[in-house]
Amino acid sequence: MIQINLLPGAKRSKGRGGSGPGLGAIVQKVAASVKDPYLAGAVASVLLAMLTVGGLHWRQTTHAAQLAELEQQAVQDSTRYSAILKEKTRAEAQRDSILRQLDIIRSIDNDRYVWPHLMEEVSRALPPYTWLTSLEQTSEVVSVAAIVPVKDDAKGAKKGAKADTAAAKAADADFVPPPMRFRIVGQTVDIQALTRFMKMLEASAFVQNVQLGRTSPVLVDGKDVTEFQLEAEFEQPDRSVLQLIPVSLAVR
Repeated sequence: MIQINLLPGAKRSKGRGGSGPGLGAIVQKVAASVKDPYLAGAVASVLLAMLTVGGLHWRQTTHAAQLAELEQQAVQDSTRYSAILKEKTRAEAQRDSILRQLDIIRSIDNDRYVWPHLMEEVSRALPPYTWLTSLEQTSEVVSVAAIVPVKDDAKGAKKGAKADTAAAKAADADFVPPPMRFRIVGQTVDIQALTRFMKMLEASAFVQNVQLGRTSPVLVDGKDVTEFQLEAEFEQPDRSVLQLIPVSLAVR
């Protein structure tokens, strides 16, 4: 489109489509207007400080966002692992309870046939013209079944009822209980029979350390007899000595 200037000497105005001064020209113009170098240094320092603060703020914001994400993940893992640890603690408590019950059953089962064996051996070794008046245990009863469970409270400051010394020792897996001691009191009309009785008891696989406690003459039904007292211990025989026979029940 052709434009004609009707006013001589007037400058032609630039249209909207004309380009203004560039960024470089503006910077050059500002630099040319600033004559004081200290002022220029101060302005540059302010700009550098603003850039530094902006960079640090962006870095801290990014780091805080990452930490918040890690914290949320850690809380989720802690909640999940807490449930797993509770299940593990509950399972261990059940396992300990079952093991304790098995120990009690094993202890009872091990001592189940002690007295039947002893009475059989004493009856087998008893010579003629000799009879017994008492057969009793003299040692302390040690059994896992007699242990009183010891429990801690929530804070672990106090403990519950404690077992006695023998029961506490029996709870120890490495503790070997002492052999059971028993006393035999009887009467005989033949002192030599007492000697044979002691020898046959000592020869038994279930009896050991047979010792004569005392002898004294007594009067029974108008006759003089000798009352004796023997101290002995139960001996756990070797497995090869025992004969195991299966028990079968007839079903009607």
